Amino acid sequence: MPTTFQKRQKEMKRQEKARMKAQRRAQKKLEGTANEEEELHVLNGPRPLGEEFTGGLPNEDGRE
Repeated sequence: MPTTFQKRQKEMKRQEKARMKAQRRAQKKLEGTANEEEELHVLNGPRPLGEEFTGGLPNEDGRE
């Protein structure tokens, strides 16, 4: 039974889509190894505050 032109086109389109998907997947994998995320660490206590938080509080001296 001969394959129709439309069936061949559909199959070619499916194969091209699969190739593109595989290419994107490979590209993501390469970018993932290049852009490794920052390693997570377990905190044993509270994080130190930045300089903007280490100063005195407003109205701490009793004046308003």
